[in-house]
Amino acid sequence: MKRKMKKEIMVGEVSVGGGKPIAIQSMTNTDTRDARATVAQIKSLEAVGCDIIRVSFFDNQCVENVSILKEETQIPIIADIHYDHKIAIGCIEAGIDKIRINPGNIGNADKVKEIVKAASERNTPIRVGVNAGSLRPELYDKYGGPTVDAMMEDLDRQVAMIEDLGYTNMIIAAKSSDMDRLISVNRLMDSKYDYPIHIGLTEAGTVFSGTIKTSAALGILLYEGIGDTIRYSMTGDPVKEVEAAKVLLRTMGLNKKGINIISCPTCGRTKVDIINIASELEKRTTDIETALNVAIMGCGVNGPNEARYADLGMAGGDGKALLFKKGKIVKTVREEEALDELLHMINEMTRGD
Repeated sequence: MKRKMKKEIMVGEVSVGGGKPIAIQSMTNTDTRDARATVAQIKSLEAVGCDIIRVSFFDNQCVENVSILKEETQIPIIADIHYDHKIAIGCIEAGIDKIRINPGNIGNADKVKEIVKAASERNTPIRVGVNAGSLRPELYDKYGGPTVDAMMEDLDRQVAMIEDLGYTNMIIAAKSSDMDRLISVNRLMDSKYDYPIHIGLTEAGTVFSGTIKTSAALGILLYEGIGDTIRYSMTGDPVKEVEAAKVLLRTMGLNKKGINIISCPTCGRTKVDIINIASELEKRTTDIETALNVAIMGCGVNGPNEARYADLGMAGGDGKALLFKKGKIVKTVREEEALDELLHMINEMTRGD
């Protein structure tokens, strides 16, 4: 896999494009007028590795909360704006790190011009975010639905409008809930534009099915080198979006952070509760950023070698487990001790405890 080199855009302190690491995004689902709830959710997303957070701003009370959100959280905040260009301008003036506007519903050229003027005065990045479900109404009739050509026309129109105003501090995105359309439109954007691309399968569904669908679609794009920021758009806790994105990027070798658990699927030979050990280990190490491969294996078929060649490992036996560190057996423990021992070893290697 070779990343496509795109223009580098700064979103707060996070570099997007320019060959920099792919940034993980999510979006709050709290009522933005409730500053306390929104801050709490942003912090929970920060804790699991979210790099950039998008927040819906839809009235003046939301805009008034920009300063609170910025003061009490650490990661850059994108203001997601639909319909009302004045809300976008208010967020920019309040110091938001980036705005997202949708060409299908933000309004006419004069309104876009006002947004760009405000953004250019503060060098606030603009994400032109096309969505198959909210294109300009006439495009559905022209193309017979939310086709790739319809999405590209909407995107091209908005990008050209902003460029004509002399502003190029942009990130682009075109999303669909249809995998084929999503891949096709992103390939076209990649071939045509030098702007960083945000990728995501929109309205992917529940956490279970949405993770599978999004991973299939985005895995193809990332393998082709397309994508500078990534989001899983799922119906559920946004923390799950970040966790899924981290696993995908780590699996594809695009993000070396965090604990990579290698665990066997178990079979009739398994004598240790691998399912519980692996699941608990994953839950209790989500905040660790140090890259480690940890193998949790259930029997002597693949277990010893998988564990031996991981940074840390466990090979289960009959109520017992061999623990490995950097290829060497360090101890044998009872099954009920294995999880705590592994966590202690991980802490030693990542935190110096």
